[in-house]
Amino acid sequence: MVKRRVAPMLLAAALAALVSAQDRRAPNIVLIVADDLGYGDLGCYGQKVLRTPHIDRLAKEGLRFTDFYAGSTVCAPSRCVLMTGLHTGHCLIRGNGKQNLRPDDVTIAEVLKGAGYRTGCFGKWGIGHEESDGLPTRQGFDAFFGYLDQHQAHNYYPTFLIRNGKRVSLPNVVPKEGKWGQGVASKRVAYSHDLIVEEALSFIDANKDDPFFLCLPVTIPHANNEAGKRGMEVPELGPFADAPWPDPEKGFAAMVARLDRDVGRVRARIEKHGLAKRTLILFTSDNGPHSEGGHRSGYFNSNGPLRGQKRDLLEGGIRVPLIAWWPGKTAGMTSHVADFTDLMPTLADLGGASSHLPKQHDGVSFAPTLLGTPEDQKTRSHLYWAFYERGGAQAIRKGRWKAIQQPMKSSVRLYDLSTDLEEKTDLAGAQPELLAELTTLMNSSYTPSPRWRFK
Repeated sequence: MVKRRVAPMLLAAALAALVSAQDRRAPNIVLIVADDLGYGDLGCYGQKVLRTPHIDRLAKEGLRFTDFYAGSTVCAPSRCVLMTGLHTGHCLIRGNGKQNLRPDDVTIAEVLKGAGYRTGCFGKWGIGHEESDGLPTRQGFDAFFGYLDQHQAHNYYPTFLIRNGKRVSLPNVVPKEGKWGQGVASKRVAYSHDLIVEEALSFIDANKDDPFFLCLPVTIPHANNEAGKRGMEVPELGPFADAPWPDPEKGFAAMVARLDRDVGRVRARIEKHGLAKRTLILFTSDNGPHSEGGHRSGYFNSNGPLRGQKRDLLEGGIRVPLIAWWPGKTAGMTSHVADFTDLMPTLADLGGASSHLPKQHDGVSFAPTLLGTPEDQKTRSHLYWAFYERGGAQAIRKGRWKAIQQPMKSSVRLYDLSTDLEEKTDLAGAQPELLAELTTLMNSSYTPSPRWRFK
C-alpha cells in the first residue's frame, strides 16, 4: 500500500512545487496611460455623469491611489519622466517639441528587459522620432506600434502608423497632411486607437508564457487640435448621440466609454490566459484634463475637487488617477504620495530588475504599498515639477505642503493640501519660514538647460 501511494504523493509534491515556482515568477506588468484624462473623469474618482464600469472594477478589486502625480502637465515631458525616472527639473525632454531620447538614456523597458522581460509599447510615444536613437525599439522595447510624433497623434485617422520604426500605410485620406502626419481626415476608415488596442491584445497572446511588460499609452481622450471644435474624433457616439450636450462633449463621452471598454478587454485577455494572479495592471493618465477640440474640462467636472487643468501646475494639471489591479495582493485605497518617477524603481523591484536601474533616477519604489507591507514603505522627501510655457512655472510638494510659482515672475504661493485641495488659500504670509525652505528646495531642484528656458 505504501509503495502504491508514493507516485501520487511525488506527483502532488511536484505540482505543488510547480505552482509555487509560478507564483514566485516575476509578474507580468501592464501599464495603461490615458491621454489628458482628468482626476475626476472616472466613476471611482467621483465622476457623476460618465460611466466607467471596467476601470471602476479595477479600482474596486485593486488599490486606488488618491495622491498620485504625472511627470508633467503636458505630453512629451510627462512621458520622458515616466520612461527615465527623472523629474522635469533635469530630465532631457522637458517640454513638447522635436527631441529624442539618446542612446545612453535608460528607460523602464531597458531595465525590465535586462531581467528577462519581453517588452512591447503600443500607442503614443512622443520622445523619439523616425530614424532617431529615441525610437522605442532602440530604447528597450522588442515591439512597437503606434505614433512616434505627438502632433501626428492628434489625428485619429492618420495615413500611417509606425511598426518597429517603419511606416505602415492606412486607408485614411488626409488632404492637408502636415510634415509630421498631422491633419484632419476626409476619408475615415481605420481608427488608430482600435488598431493600437488590437496590437496590444496580440502582444499578450504572443507572450503569455513569459514575463512581459506591456506599455499601452493610448491617445484617448486627447483632442485633434487641428480639427478645431470638431476635435473629439471617434467612430460613433453610441448612446451619447441623443444626449442634450454639445457635439464635442458627446465625442468626449464616447471616447471615455471606448477607453473604459478597452481597459476591460485588456483585463479579460489577461484572465482568459489564466494570468490574473501574476499580472499587475496599472492605469493612469499623462496629465490633467484638457479644454481643446471644442471640449471643456469643466463640462463633466473632469478635474473633480481640484483646481486647474492641463498646462497648469495646480493640482488639476498634474494630479492623476492611479489604479493598481493585482488579484491576491493589496486592495482598497492609499494616500501614499508618489509620481511618475517612482514607477521605474517600483517595477524594477517587482520584476527582480533593481540591479539594472540607472545610477541616477529620482523615484522611490512603492512596491511595499502594492504588496501590503506599508511599514516597509519609504517616502519621498519631496516631488518637483517645472513647466516651460506660458511664462514658466515650478512647483514642489513636501508632505501636505505645496509651493507653486506660476508664472515664474510671480511670487511663490503656499498651500496646505490637507485642508485646501483647491489651492485657494495662500499661506505664504502666515508661514514665512516654511515658504523660504520650500522656495530654496524648489530652486535647487531645477538644473538650467540651454534648450529649456522658462518663457
